[in-house]
Amino acid sequence: MKKTLSFILAAVMLLSVGLTSCNKATTDGGEAAKTVDKIVLATGGNTGTYYAYGMAMGPILAEKTGIKFDVQSTGASKANIQSIQLGEVDMAVVQNDVMYYAYTGTDLFAGAQTQDFAALAVLYPELCQIIATKDSGIKTVADLKGKNVSVGDAGSGVEFNARQILDIYGIDMDKDINKQNLGFGPSADALKDGKIDAFFCVAGIPTTAITDLAMNKDITVVAVDDEKFAALSEQYGFYTQQIVPKDTYKGMTEDVKTVAVMATYIVDKDLPEDAVYNITKSIFENKDAIAKAHVKGLELDVNKAVDGIPAEVPLHPGAEKYFKEVGAIK
Repeated sequence: MKKTLSFILAAVMLLSVGLTSCNKATTDGGEAAKTVDKIVLATGGNTGTYYAYGMAMGPILAEKTGIKFDVQSTGASKANIQSIQLGEVDMAVVQNDVMYYAYTGTDLFAGAQTQDFAALAVLYPELCQIIATKDSGIKTVADLKGKNVSVGDAGSGVEFNARQILDIYGIDMDKDINKQNLGFGPSADALKDGKIDAFFCVAGIPTTAITDLAMNKDITVVAVDDEKFAALSEQYGFYTQQIVPKDTYKGMTEDVKTVAVMATYIVDKDLPEDAVYNITKSIFENKDAIAKAHVKGLELDVNKAVDGIPAEVPLHPGAEKYFKEVGAIK
């Protein structure tokens, strides 16, 4: 009886060790952690930059990390954050202002706060471009007062950016302009047809809708000056200052300062540290390969990888470990 009992106990212990081993992997430091075999990466619409960039980067990260990347077309920033909250995806690209709203439960996420994610790294800027016709007389943001202005789709991130920028200039979006809610393409068409005087567009540059417009219409890219940028960034920590170079669109004669939000990778906050460390390392140490696969890879910069991540949103410990190793953060 004793021998039988000892045999059973030994078998149970062996089985337990075996099962535990199935759920652990050894990291570079020899530490045991949960194995991550697949990452579901949420991007954006299948005709947009988020999706194309994710599809270009996915195979490279898979090769370097040994993790399968399942890149999915989605409804972009807000939907991506909600998908992480629901446990449907592990990683996503989002605008840094939208992740701020989610983490603080404001604006787009008023009454729907979620803190189930952490930041991994900034990818590239999405510039707040204010486009007007040259014959409109609009030279500054202040000149938008009383004009017909498209501020993006109703309830979109672009509309919130437009409201924030206009507020800094003392313009009430609901009272001081004739507000139109149009997407990028319809806004460009409306400007070309003289139905509006200006529009807001938040996107990486060059933006196709604006490039096409500038081929058929003389446009002005309206600047956000240094003083207003300082006031805006003090109130909203997710804004960065960027330049629209003079060779971006036909008809431009000088560089134009503006503000930008940042396309940013976020991850499920519960992803293991070693997995996120390896993903972060693979992104920045394979920049050249990523840039060959997608032009936005040229904008990866490890020394700017946390610029624009709001103070309210934590950096995932795995990403933080890598950035400290390379001296990008202290």
